Amino acid sequence: MESISRRMAQFAGTLCYEEIPKKAQKEAKRFLLDSIGCALAALNNTDMQAAYSYIQALGGTAQASIIGHGTRTNMPNAALMNALLIRAMDYNDIYWKQDPSHPSDIISAALAPAEYQGAGGKDLIVGIVIAYELEMRMCLVANPGIREVGWHHATLTQFVSPLVAGRMLGLSEDELVAAVGISGSSHFCLGGVVAGQLTNMKNAADPMATEAGVRAAMLARTGYSGPTEVFEGKEGLFEVLSNVKWDPDVLFDGLGKRFLITECGYKAFPTEALTHQPITATLELIEEHKISPHSVSEVIVETTTRGADILSDPSKYNPTTKETADHSLPYCIAVAIAKKNVLPSDFEDAALKDPSVRELLPKIKVVANPQIDKLFPKVKRAIVTIKTKNWETYSKQEDHAKGRAERPLSNQELITKFQANAEQVLPEDQLNELLQATLKIDDFNDLHDYMPLLYR
Repeated sequence: MESISRRMAQFAGTLCYEEIPKKAQKEAKRFLLDSIGCALAALNNTDMQAAYSYIQALGGTAQASIIGHGTRTNMPNAALMNALLIRAMDYNDIYWKQDPSHPSDIISAALAPAEYQGAGGKDLIVGIVIAYELEMRMCLVANPGIREVGWHHATLTQFVSPLVAGRMLGLSEDELVAAVGISGSSHFCLGGVVAGQLTNMKNAADPMATEAGVRAAMLARTGYSGPTEVFEGKEGLFEVLSNVKWDPDVLFDGLGKRFLITECGYKAFPTEALTHQPITATLELIEEHKISPHSVSEVIVETTTRGADILSDPSKYNPTTKETADHSLPYCIAVAIAKKNVLPSDFEDAALKDPSVRELLPKIKVVANPQIDKLFPKVKRAIVTIKTKNWETYSKQEDHAKGRAERPLSNQELITKFQANAEQVLPEDQLNELLQATLKIDDFNDLHDYMPLLYR
C-alpha cells in the first residue's frame, strides 16, 4: 500500500487551479487578504521588531520579500517572518472542529517559494488551497485532538508546510514524500507554549513549523532523503502519540472533491479562539439591554473546563503583556464591557493599564460548566450572565462566534477589517490598490508584480 505521506504528496503535486471550485478560490483570496492585513497591523509590535532584527542579522540570499518591509532574504527566513507577522495579533483565521489550527500560518510557505519561482497568482491560490485542505483534515485525524493530550498543532503543521512549499518549487512526487519525512522529523511541539504565563512563543510555534517545511522542501529538492512512512511506520507519529485514536481515512475523505477551506472561520476579535463566543455574547447583551460599565456588579462566564483553566488562571487577572491579555478571558470580557468592542489597540501597553478595564476585572468570574464540556469540541458554547447594581440579571448563550463558518464575515466586513489593519502602514492609494489586486490575485502572471504592493 502507498504510504500516507505519498498519498498526500500525490494530492499536493497534482491539484490544478481549474479543479478548485470558484467558492474555494474566492475563500483562498479572502484568507490571503485577511492574512496580509493582520501582518501589516503587527509590523510595529515589539515582538515583531525583535523578530525582524533577528532576520536582518541572519542575512541570506535575496529570494523572497518580507511583508511590510520589502526586505528580501532567503525563502525559509521570509516564510518565517511573514508567518510570524500573520500570526502575531492572534487575529488571523481559526479552524476548530477537533484539533485547533490557523491554516493561514502556512500561507507564507506558498508565498515565498512562489515569489522566488516567479509563479503566478493562480499558482499561489493552488498553494493556499493545498495548505487549507491538508491542515484542516490533519486536525480531524486524531480523537481526541492532540491538543487535548498536551501537544500543539504545530506538530501537525510540520507535515503540511513542506507539501505546500514543495508544490511551489516544482518538486517531484518522491521529493515531496522526502520533504514530509524531513520536516516531520524536526518539529514536534509541546502544548506548553500556550499554557500558563504566556510568552512570544505562543505566536511563534506554528510559524516555525512553516519555516521547517520550507527548509525541508529545499533540502528534498537537492536529493536529500527523509522517512517515507513518517505517520504509520515504526516509531512514527501514530505509534509514538498512541494516547489518541488515529483515523487516517479522515485525511483523504473527499480530498480534492470537497473543499474544507469554505468551512474555515475568520476572527472578528484579535484574541484566543475560546474567548470569541463569550465576547460575542457580552457585546450582544450590552447592546440589547444598554448596560453601562459602571452599573455592572458581577459577570459570570460559563465555558469549558479547558477554557476556564487556561484562560482564567491568576496571571490572566493581571495581564501585563499582549500574549497574556489576548488569552485572558476576564480581560477580554472587561474590554468588551468597557469599550463595546475588542480591537487590536486594546492590547497595546497603555491599554493594558486602562483603569476602566482594570476595575471590571475582579467582577468577572469564569466557571467551568460540565454540560458545555459534553458538547466540546464540536460546539464551543459559552453562557454569559451580567448582573447589575440595580439587581437586574441578563444572560445569553452563544454557540457560534461572529466570523465562524456559521456566522461568516461578509465581503464588506472583511474589507473593513483589512482596511483598519492596513491603514496604519500603507497610504490610502496603495491600500486600495493592494485590496483590489489581492481579490484578483489570479490575474497576475508573475508575483514579482504583486509583491511590491505589500510593503511601504
